[in-house]
Amino acid sequence: MKLSKQEKEIVESVERGDWRSVRGVKKQMKRYQDYARATVRKDKRVNIRMSEKDLIHLQKKAMEEGLPYQTLISSVLHRYVNGRLVDKA
Repeated sequence: MKLSKQEKEIVESVERGDWRSVRGVKKQMKRYQDYARATVRKDKRVNIRMSEKDLIHLQKKAMEEGLPYQTLISSVLHRYVNGRLVDKA
């Protein structure tokens, strides 16, 4: 298997013993898993009105992606509010 330069540096670092175990790793993992669950929890309902044409386009895009259209809408909104949705123009 061919490794990139960065991957080789990481392997060499591990082999030199530069890495140490994290104290309380299970507690830290649980903490971050809880953060992740809270981030993706969908516990609020929102009703919106949109044009039928836009809804049909969203449903087609969702079908192409293999996911429910509500999930696609939620994903787009999530990326927008987090600054990860950019305009191509």
